[in-house]
Amino acid sequence: MRDMGRFFESVGFNFALVMFLLLVVTGAVWLLDHTVLRKRRAEGNPEPWWVEYPKSFFPVILVVFLLRSFLVEPFKIPSGSMLPTLLVGDFILVNKYTYGIRLPIVNLKIAEVNQPLRGDVMVFRYPENPSLDYIKRVVGLPGDKVAYRDKRLWINDREIQSAADGEYNYLEPGLNFIAAKRLVEQLGERRHAILVQTGVPSVHLSGVRLFPFRENCAYNEAGFNCTVPPGHYFLMGDNRDSSSDSRYWGFVPESNIVGKAFMIWWNFDNFRRIGQFIN
Repeated sequence: MRDMGRFFESVGFNFALVMFLLLVVTGAVWLLDHTVLRKRRAEGNPEPWWVEYPKSFFPVILVVFLLRSFLVEPFKIPSGSMLPTLLVGDFILVNKYTYGIRLPIVNLKIAEVNQPLRGDVMVFRYPENPSLDYIKRVVGLPGDKVAYRDKRLWINDREIQSAADGEYNYLEPGLNFIAAKRLVEQLGERRHAILVQTGVPSVHLSGVRLFPFRENCAYNEAGFNCTVPPGHYFLMGDNRDSSSDSRYWGFVPESNIVGKAFMIWWNFDNFRRIGQFIN
């Protein structure tokens, strides 16, 4: 199993928190100058640098903070867990409000908007370490029975239809050549491509951890079946045999949701991907 599936790791660094602290500091200087310092400064005297610079940056930081906290946040894809939908090096945009408006930093939902749907490509905080942001596709909703046996996906005892769509070969880090089969899968209203590798098990049993609600799942050599608990979601990578996902570390709580990925806005290696919507 060769995947981390993350965007970046915040070890001692939380971008949202840093932005918030900068906003507080620059805003405090702006307010102090507006209410006190400006009145005391002699007419014609320039602002000191420690006032001028924070005042200049405050509106810019405020706009960026509001945009990335409540509207749209950019991310970069570092791994192949979502191939062929997302490539390594894709820069994507994530809708922060479609699943509800949340307070920045604490990620507390304050307003309901929409619920995730099967087939959505979702960004979320990794349950085992919320400082990591992961991206996967929503497969199971609260209450769903999800099964994956012999590379076939079942939801609520109904097999999800897929059709062969040729071969897909790629190189992993370390120049490891991967030959996979490309399938087109119909999941909810989403018709998307997935990859499977012949000879690779549906789930690596040695990689399954003890996660919350582990008793809702049963594993064997052929695969697994799980019942998604209330308020949780089951997610899988489109690159089914190279993805660390809910099969191994469990369900994603609703409180860990970050947003819905909807567009690729840049790729340095492939300009044709710019502006593509994520299916």
